[in-house]
Amino acid sequence: MSFLNIDSAKARTFDAIVIGTGISGGWAAKELTEKGLRTLVLERGRDVKHNVDYPTTNMMPWEFEHLGQPTLAQRQENPIASKHYIFREDAMHFVMKDKVHPYVQDKPFDWMRGYQVGGRSLLWARQTQRWSDYDFEGPARDGFAIDWPIRYADLAPWYSYVEKFAGIAGNKDGLPQLPDGEFLPAHEMNCLEKHFSEQMAKHYKGTRPVIVGRCAHITEPQQIHYDQGRAKCQHRVMCQRGCPFGGYFSTNSSTLPWAMKTGKMTLMPQSVVHSIIYDEKKQRAVGVRVVDTNTKEMMEYYAKVIFLNASAINSNLVLLNSTSNRFPRGLGNDSGVLGKYIGFHNYRGRVSAEYDGFHDSTTDGRRPTGGYVPRFRNVFKQETDFLRGYATSFGSSKNGNSNAGLLGEDLKQNLLAPERGGWNIGAQMMGETLTKESNFIQLHPTLKDDWDIPLLRMSVDFDDNDRKMVQDFYEQFTEMFTKAGFTNIKTSDTMRNPGSENHEMGGARMGYDPKTSLLNKWNQLHAVPNVLVTDGACMVSTATQNPSLTYMAITARAADHAVQEMRKGNL
Repeated sequence: MSFLNIDSAKARTFDAIVIGTGISGGWAAKELTEKGLRTLVLERGRDVKHNVDYPTTNMMPWEFEHLGQPTLAQRQENPIASKHYIFREDAMHFVMKDKVHPYVQDKPFDWMRGYQVGGRSLLWARQTQRWSDYDFEGPARDGFAIDWPIRYADLAPWYSYVEKFAGIAGNKDGLPQLPDGEFLPAHEMNCLEKHFSEQMAKHYKGTRPVIVGRCAHITEPQQIHYDQGRAKCQHRVMCQRGCPFGGYFSTNSSTLPWAMKTGKMTLMPQSVVHSIIYDEKKQRAVGVRVVDTNTKEMMEYYAKVIFLNASAINSNLVLLNSTSNRFPRGLGNDSGVLGKYIGFHNYRGRVSAEYDGFHDSTTDGRRPTGGYVPRFRNVFKQETDFLRGYATSFGSSKNGNSNAGLLGEDLKQNLLAPERGGWNIGAQMMGETLTKESNFIQLHPTLKDDWDIPLLRMSVDFDDNDRKMVQDFYEQFTEMFTKAGFTNIKTSDTMRNPGSENHEMGGARMGYDPKTSLLNKWNQLHAVPNVLVTDGACMVSTATQNPSLTYMAITARAADHAVQEMRKGNL
């Protein structure tokens, strides 16, 4: 029997283990397998194969029983998940339902999750902007939180590396606060958006640039994209269903199939990671405990290096639940900061307006992105009574002239009369929240989930800095819209709870000092260097950019370092 146990342990031993299959987990799997490591990839949800498990991808609007809308019963059963714009008939099967994995809210926090292979890479908005040194140096400059242990120069080559593989559409805009990347041809702004850009250049002398959004869509396929089996974006704008063309970047269409082709990857869906195993004699992590989601059976798997990419909140959960005599407060948590300094993006502010002009023009077709105004507040110096700033996405469309229900001569005349109706334009902020010790998550002392893992308690909230930022957004964009000649300008507050827009970050932040951080500059736990965290949990601050591109670059960089250290015998 002992020989059988030895054989069983060998079968469960790998060079590397990756926990999670979202944006960063997919990249970890790709990089580690490509470098020759036998890699076990764990996913707590079901398998979703590219082009096989996209059940709604080619459905027409009339084929949905409720014309795309969730039913009242579905909303009532999912008061948190149903707040999200993705929770519709065509994509709600990719959204985790509230009752499956509950959590305790000491303060309201809307945690939207995608428990399946690919995670939220099937659901993300695909907007991709690099960070600059103004972002990495922000905490050190204003003295809030701790200094990032890396700068733009550390990530720049890795941004280029992942951009070429993923396929990013954009323009080279030459902005110091938003570095250019390796771009495919950009999408185009419509006439009103171009007018807004021109007016802002005129009135603000280049200090408030208005550009088209950069996004992870293939506009002109390169050989590397054909090699992945991906094709040009068809501008269907039904991306949350799963793209049968692979036109946008997702784990399912890109990194995981690439890893699978190496023959080095073992994918295990329906596998909830309970905790990471720490060997106190070896003073290193040796594996993970995994619970089968269906049978509830626990099994252990072993590896020399472990990448934790379960998404920010769940990565914190895994670390907090990985206790031992050496680490009674969670793996690597000598500093006591694990689970603290949670950040997110503030999307509450909205500004809308109208424009009476361009009567001879209209729009046709669809785009997967719109206009974008990079952060312009407190970038080069502190100039407001709040810290950091906000970026803004916007889009416009023409009023009236609807062809719905028209036939024959009426339709023809309507098509020939673009002068009818004016234009609408709307902007939404994406504000940087401050990562504070008072924003934290922790394990519930008594309540557990179906896999015998403690439930999470959320205590995350907005603060006065966020409220001042929203007010500034209203004031600045009201002024900007006025200067552009827009009218009927209105502001609104969505009053959405923290967490509702997916960009949760922090809890296992990077840093120079093990007394104030969990991870070093290579994303290794200070105290357990063969465990690396490269998803949103590692973030020191949130900046104003969409974070996924930065997760990709950080993961590729960390994987390269880990493999080098393994070959040197250091891991």
